Amino acid sequence: MDKIKKVLQKLTPKERRWTKEILRQLETGQKTNLDIKKLKGRNDIFRVRKGNIRIIYRTDDDGELFILTIEKRKENTYKS
Repeated sequence: MDKIKKVLQKLTPKERRWTKEILRQLETGQKTNLDIKKLKGRNDIFRVRKGNIRIIYRTDDDGELFILTIEKRKENTYKS
């Protein structure tokens, strides 16, 4: 099973809706209403925050999007 699908199964239905909508917006490039922040020390890794959910992603030079992780905020969310 895909990692993203496993993570989505662990979320509440409300969090799952949020996450799917955010992923759709990222894919289509509609980032205007998203809480996006570049992570320190990296020029290509960003996080999207919605409630307690964090979506960490990176972009390459061509603008291609790679989802690195989706998880609930905790002490070590940004460490790895």
